Amino acid sequence: MKLWIPGPTEVRPSLLAECARAMIGHRSDAMSKLHERIDPHLRLAFGLAESSGSEVAVHTCSATGLMESSLHGTGCRVLCVANGSFSKRWADIAQVLGFETVVLKKAFGEAASPEEIERALVEKGPFDALTLVSNETSSGVRTPLAGVASVMRRHPNTLMLVDVVSYLAGMPIDFDAHGIDFAFAGSQKALALPPGITVFAASQRYLERVRKGQRPSYYLDAVRVLDGHRERKTPATPCIPLYFALAQQLEDISNGVTLPEGGNALRGAAAWSARYAKHERMYRATAAWAARHGLEYIPAPEHRSWTVSCIRKGPLDIVKFLAELKKRGQTISNGYGDLKDISFRIGHMGDHTEADLERLIASMDEVLLAEAAR
Repeated sequence: MKLWIPGPTEVRPSLLAECARAMIGHRSDAMSKLHERIDPHLRLAFGLAESSGSEVAVHTCSATGLMESSLHGTGCRVLCVANGSFSKRWADIAQVLGFETVVLKKAFGEAASPEEIERALVEKGPFDALTLVSNETSSGVRTPLAGVASVMRRHPNTLMLVDVVSYLAGMPIDFDAHGIDFAFAGSQKALALPPGITVFAASQRYLERVRKGQRPSYYLDAVRVLDGHRERKTPATPCIPLYFALAQQLEDISNGVTLPEGGNALRGAAAWSARYAKHERMYRATAAWAARHGLEYIPAPEHRSWTVSCIRKGPLDIVKFLAELKKRGQTISNGYGDLKDISFRIGHMGDHTEADLERLIASMDEVLLAEAAR
């Protein structure tokens, strides 16, 4: 069964085998070496410059944990862009933590424009932080980071916190170039690993602010996790099997192992760029399939994700469509939240190949053809 849901994604057998390695101590030299394997490639994943002072780390929790972690110590006022289920979740977390929370609400399937974000910052500010989901897995909406970055440069006292959960390893982040202060992703999306750990990056500006702030958490204190990662002494026992898998996957991506034939000679940043290009081609192939069948995307073309396609059901019976695909060994997903039963989602990300996608498209065509013949 091929798994095309928007996470967890398909995991290569060689990476699953990494999770079955013999256990090591989390205070051992072997664990320190595992950290050293991870860090340089993780910096490439976030698009950090070689001279960047931003730091990266790994934590054993879900991405939702990092949503909460990112806010501790930032200040008391936060502007949350909410245009889907997960961006709304971040706003809910801010409110639970007692932040004075202003929500810039958009319909599911829409992205907030830089002008709308600027207006909210000016008219309802000042704010200590902005939260933004760059790629809403629930609706397939991508918010281009360059436009938001240009706005945030005019508001230097507001930290920019970005959820890159289904963005990292599928599209270029350019953390420093876009002035991001904190970004995080789970392991189970475009990184194509089992769920259970998160990766994140933090700017020096972020760290200077939150070190002075109130951080009423132990396990979800980003400073403590970053310091522990840097010193090779995690605050608590990490999920070591997933560290093995993460190290191998990052090395494989940087060495072109996951690229189509002809691309595996690429190394470093060039290999990561080629991985992004593969994701864009997979999105475009999916969009071409949808157009052939008169099916419309939820997001506008300029805001469509390269990793998750969210498509209106049109005349389809979604439950039946998904069931028929499963009979053919392919699993895609119903819509999520407000979009459930009116859309379906295809997670064309991670280590899926373009040949895999061609087979999925052939299966979807087969189902639609059989339905039309009835």
